[in-house]
Amino acid sequence: MIKRALWQGLIAGTAGGVVMTLGEKLEQAITKRPGSHVPARVLQRLTGLPEHPGKQPLPVNWTMHFGQAALLGVLRSLMAQAGLRGPVASAKFTVVRLTNDQILENATGVGAPPPSWPRKELVIDVLHKAVYAFATGAVADALAARSAGPGPGQRHAALRPGRHADIGPLPRKDAHGR
Repeated sequence: MIKRALWQGLIAGTAGGVVMTLGEKLEQAITKRPGSHVPARVLQRLTGLPEHPGKQPLPVNWTMHFGQAALLGVLRSLMAQAGLRGPVASAKFTVVRLTNDQILENATGVGAPPPSWPRKELVIDVLHKAVYAFATGAVADALAARSAGPGPGQRHAALRPGRHADIGPLPRKDAHGR
C-alpha cells in the first residue's frame, strides 16, 4: 500500500498543484494581484540557498510550489488508500495543506500568522488551497479506487453502516488493500 500511495500521491499532488496554479493565474489576471515569491523564500531559508531581494527566481519558486504540492499528495493518497475518500476527506486535507504552508512560512520567518493578514488575502489563500486539496483528492481517490478497490475503512463500514460497539475490526488478513 505504501509504495502505491507514494507514486499515486506524487501524481495526484502534482495534478492538484497544476490545477491550483491555473486557478491562481486566472484569479491574478482578474484581480491584478501580483504573484507570490513566498515559496522561493521559504525554500531558500530551508536549504541555505542564497536569498535575493525583491522578485525571486522563478525556478526556485516553482520547485517549492510544485515540490510541496507533490509531496503532500502522498498524504492524500494514503488517506485514499485507507478508504478516506470523497469531499469530506478533501476538506480535511485542505486544512493539512494550509497548516503545512503556515508551519514552513512561519518557522522560517518568511510569513506571518494568517490572523494578521488582510481578510481578502486570507480568503484567496484558503480558496486556492481548497482547489488544490479537492483536485488532488479527486485524482488520489480515482487512482486508489482503480488499483485497490475499497479501502480497509470502507470495507469495515460496509459490514454495518454507522458506528456500533458490537462490530469489531476487520480480520487482519482483510485489512490491507490488494
